[in-house]
Formats: sequence, structure tokens, C-alpha cells
Amino acid sequence: MSEEKIYLYYTNDLHSNFEQWPRVAAFLKEKRGLREENKEAYFTVDIGDHVDRSHPVTEASDGLANVELLNEAGYDVVTLGNNEGITLSHQELYQLYDEADFQVVCSNLFSRDQFTPFWLKRTLSLTTESGVRIGFFGLTAPFNAFYELLDWHVENEFDMIDRYLEELKKESDVIVLLSHLGISVDQEISRRYPDIDVIIGGHTHHLLEEGETVNRTLITAAGKHCYYAGEVELVWNHEKKKVVFKKANAIRLQDSAKDLETEAHLQQLSEQANHYLNQVVANVDQPLEVKWFAETPIIQSLTKVLGRWTNADISMLNAGVLLHSLPAGPITKGDIHRICPHPINPVLVDLRGDQIVETVRAALSPAFTELKLKGFGFRGEILGKMIFSGIQVETAFHRNGGEYVKQVYTEDGYPIHPDKVYYVATADTFTFGQLLPEIARSAKKQYFVPEFLRDLLTYAVKQH
Repeated sequence: MSEEKIYLYYTNDLHSNFEQWPRVAAFLKEKRGLREENKEAYFTVDIGDHVDRSHPVTEASDGLANVELLNEAGYDVVTLGNNEGITLSHQELYQLYDEADFQVVCSNLFSRDQFTPFWLKRTLSLTTESGVRIGFFGLTAPFNAFYELLDWHVENEFDMIDRYLEELKKESDVIVLLSHLGISVDQEISRRYPDIDVIIGGHTHHLLEEGETVNRTLITAAGKHCYYAGEVELVWNHEKKKVVFKKANAIRLQDSAKDLETEAHLQQLSEQANHYLNQVVANVDQPLEVKWFAETPIIQSLTKVLGRWTNADISMLNAGVLLHSLPAGPITKGDIHRICPHPINPVLVDLRGDQIVETVRAALSPAFTELKLKGFGFRGEILGKMIFSGIQVETAFHRNGGEYVKQVYTEDGYPIHPDKVYYVATADTFTFGQLLPEIARSAKKQYFVPEFLRDLLTYAVKQH
């Protein structure tokens, strides 16, 4: 035969949406059966952010349950997303793929100590039965402000392509990049490196239902949460020794059939997780009431703990970071996780007094408090009222009923000094994007890892 078809099946950015995973498993099982029946080569890959500690099963297993599910679904190659990379401790990530039945490829992640995990490969070449060599390499997003605190470092993606591409070309006929970098970076890589045949992407949750071709490279991605899964079809011509055709499809799985074995496995993983989640961390005499637009004792206590933990002058947290009230009685690890599931770390930023006043104004505006935020680690419904510790905020009302900030005072009752620099503790969410621009622009940011806000919430609950 002069031509043969080679298939790549892929997922990206599941974020532990396990409700959807049995559909993915059924889809892959069906496609695998079809390819084997037709004696066609295929490989199954994941582009990262399969792990998300907002799910109790992932939280209880430190991501090991996700690896079990990837094993069971028959994956060949995965790369890492930032959720694998920066929401686990150094040791947890170091051991994450110890039991993997698949290959892990990431060209730009390096340990800052002398030990590299045995499973971490820079590049990888897999060969079809007919001898076509498929070269894989992986790149993950460079969140070094977090990675370096966890004793990892992510090198610049273009430097790593320059380092490894020529080597990969020598040992491969087809080159596939697993990119957890986002759509705009994928497009730029395509413009610069036409030798890459296919880029399978993720991170920015973009959906390319039919892929797109930039320069000579086919780019594809399947959105988020595995509501879609992807298929890439390549036609290899043995006489010409090159790919003569390629196309990509993202296939909608939201209403597709579920694999019953995978559902049973997930039920078993959930039961195992409960052994960890049912541990009691505190007993409280009074219910812990949560309100997104009011200052309740528990959010007030959490904001104060945040300030003490980071040794801040001022601390601030949005009330929407707590999702549910809790009744009086025993509080378990599962309860803490349920009401504060976000993979959000504490952060300490330097702000001048005038920047603090501007931040308080922005945080009290309805545009902020009523925002239904998706992303930046936030897994709640709405941002809610900003709660402060270390300052007093005096507000008044316009004739139209709108609230405005009259003055911001220190706890001692003195007006905050516009030129003085204060240490302000908050959620790392606000250091990204333009939610609170003064915080995002702060030149000095100290992130606290691997602790999440829910670790501080445990202390706050114990105080009650």
C-alpha cells in the first residue's frame, strides 16, 4: 500500500469534570475498535489540566485518581497543564505519574533540584506497524512565579523548540506538538516552525471544531471539560515519505453514551476518596453562615487568618470565595473542600495607600461584586462583597442610591497615607487579568504555595 491513515485522538482541559469522563471513555473505546477492525494506526493523547483539585476525588488522591482513569482509557502520551504543575506540591508532582501506563512528554519543565522524575521525557517517538515514526513533544505554560516556589522551572517555549526540533526531525517522520500554551502561542509557533505537522492545543479552552491551518501546520483543540473530544486524521504516503493530507474534528460528546465500566471505576474512586474527606477537622457550636453580599463571622475570620498567615498590614477576600453555609457540629475535610474548592493560593502584594483606596473603590462596585467569574482559579458562582481586615472603610450613598468610598482608615482610625507602601494579602485570583488593576500591576507579589485558601479556612473554622 502506498498510503495509510494514521489517527490521533485527544482530550484537553478536563479539569476533573468526571461526570463527562465515562462519555470520553466510551468514545475512545468505540474509535479504538474501529481503527483495530480496519487495521489503522492510532494514538491517544491528553494535553493537560486533566487534574483539578476542585473535585473531591482529585483532592483526596493528589491527582493519582486521574492517572488511574487515563490508564484505564488506554492513553499513549500526555503532557502537563498548569493544574498538574502548580496546584500540587513538588513531591506530589514528582510522584504523580509513577504508576502511569502511558508516556509523559514535556520539553520545558525542569526540576530545580538535581532530581528529574523518571517518567518525564523531553521528546518521544512512537512507530506504527508499517514503520511510520510519530515524534511527540510537549510544552506547558510558563507560570514561573508559582513553579519556582515549588522548585520547578519552565523554560521559554521557543527556546525549547529550537533545542529539540532538529533532533526530533531526525528520528521522526511526523511531528506532533502537545501544547498547553493557548491558541495565540500555538498560532505563533505555526508561523515560525512549519516543520511541525500538527499542534494539539489547550489551556485557553478554545474549541476548533474543524481545526485551522496556519502556514503548513494543522492546529486543533477541543474546548474544555471534555464536552468535546478530538480526532486528527493523517494520510502518510510511503513513496513520497510525507504526510499528503491532514484534517481535524472536535466531536461533541455532551449527550453521547457513557462507558459503564468507567462509571463503576469512578464510583469506586469516590468511595476511596471519602475515607480522606470524612476526617473531622473541627467541631463548631454555632452554624457557619455564608452570605455572598454580607460580612459574616466565618469570612471575617478567614480574612483575618489570611492577614496573619502572610504577615500583612491589610487583608481582603471576596465573600463569594465561600460557597455554602455549614451547620453546627463536626466539620470534615470534605466540608472544607465543598465550601472552598478553588485552587487559589494566598498572595502578598505591595500597594501604596492611594492604590489601596482605588482598589477598595473597584472592589465595592457592583461591576465587581456581581461578577459571575469563570477562570483565574475561581470555582464559585459570583465574586460577592469584598471583606477587609486591617482597614476601616467609610462609605456613603449618592442620590441615585449608589455607594461610594468616602475615606479609608487604618485600624487605629488614621487616614491611610497615600504615599506609604502597605503589605496587602488577598487571593491570587486578583493578580491576573484586570479584576483589580492595582493588584495585578503590583511589581512585588509573593505567592504562598502549596497552601490553598481552604487550608487557611481550616484554621478559621477551628477558631469557632
